[in-house]
Amino acid sequence: MLTRGVLAAAIGLSFMLAGCNSATMMSSKREPAPKSSLKPRDKVLLANTPYKEVAPPEAYQRAIVTYHRKEAPGSIVVDSDARYLYYVQGDGTAIRYGVTVGEEALAFSGVAKVGRLAEWPDWIPTADIKRRLGNIPDRVAGGPKNPLGARGIYLYQGNKDTLFRIHGTNQPEYIGEAISSGCIRMTNEDVIDLYERVKTGTTVVVLAPKQGDSPFNPRGQQHANLFGRD
Repeated sequence: MLTRGVLAAAIGLSFMLAGCNSATMMSSKREPAPKSSLKPRDKVLLANTPYKEVAPPEAYQRAIVTYHRKEAPGSIVVDSDARYLYYVQGDGTAIRYGVTVGEEALAFSGVAKVGRLAEWPDWIPTADIKRRLGNIPDRVAGGPKNPLGARGIYLYQGNKDTLFRIHGTNQPEYIGEAISSGCIRMTNEDVIDLYERVKTGTTVVVLAPKQGDSPFNPRGQQHANLFGRD
């Protein structure tokens, strides 16, 4: 049997843990992308997708979170280790989206700018992608079957296209994983929401491995509750 002192300590600990969980929930508010961002064409095409609609795991669903980094409001920050993209707001918060990122050998990191924006873009596979994936066409027209999905946000350094994109997907079941050919994939609803917030010239910071708020980084451990991670 527990002594009275041990029992009291156990009860106290349970209240402390409950308090931690409450703080976590307050610092991370899940909020789906607003449907007002969808244009008539979006509604038609998204209603006729050839793939199964799958919601991302709860941890990768769009959320408003407290943001501790120092990037300027309006910037995009990609934490590839944690599989998150942040759109920095001006009030100490960010919109956090779950993403699919590139396999380690294919991933991009560094600072870039948005050089081009496109709705339902065509996909033109690079020579490297064609070598790796085999028999694929030279061009795939924009639409729900297209792997670039509903929007393309093209990353440039100076006047040079990096060939890396932030874009939608026809494989929403892989949000939260590292399987892409280097690009950052988002659900179509999320990328439409992000697209409406950015403009040409927007700064995009893609953090190098182990530089973000991931389990590899002590700062990430320190802020795990702040960002509402389970």
